[in-house]
Amino acid sequence: MELIGMLDSPYVRRVAVTLQLLGLPYVHRPISVFRTFDEFRAINPVVKAPTLVCADGQTLMDSTLIIDHVESVAGRSLMPASGPQRQRALRVVGLGLAACEKAVQIVYERNLRPAEKLHEPWMLRVKGQLVAAFAQLEAELVAQPLPVGVASIDQAGVTAAVAWRFAQEMVPGEVDAQAYPATARHSREAEGLDAFRAAPFA
Repeated sequence: MELIGMLDSPYVRRVAVTLQLLGLPYVHRPISVFRTFDEFRAINPVVKAPTLVCADGQTLMDSTLIIDHVESVAGRSLMPASGPQRQRALRVVGLGLAACEKAVQIVYERNLRPAEKLHEPWMLRVKGQLVAAFAQLEAELVAQPLPVGVASIDQAGVTAAVAWRFAQEMVPGEVDAQAYPATARHSREAEGLDAFRAAPFA
């Protein structure tokens, strides 16, 4: 399998960390949807990161769908199987992905849209959604910390940690680390795992 995309994307990174935790061999090709658009398009005409090139040459996209596939290949899942544990994991994953989405929107607005085209009411709305996602995530982690260990971390833990690191690196100042100590601590501990170090934010 080949994972296409840059590890400064939270979506690419959550797939890479998942592959590491599942012990699945893969080749990472750090191709940018911006700087090397044509090279990416030759692999996937949609030019969406992450893209996974499967063993049979077929391409998959969207991090959640890719993770579903690689878990089927591995024969095990990082998600709880059922019940309240699965429901909570789905909620945390959803909050983490929402935070990623809003942080990415801010990055795109700042870096790709001309300054005179910025619409401040829209930016304020997106920033509010970003903060709300992390506030909800913090409440979840205060109520019940997520396990952090090579044998215990699940997809909720992976996504929460990846989302936090991305926001801190890419939209510094928008999410005050001191206001979310449980989330910051979880991410810091997860970043110490070999699976995260093998797929470093870059």
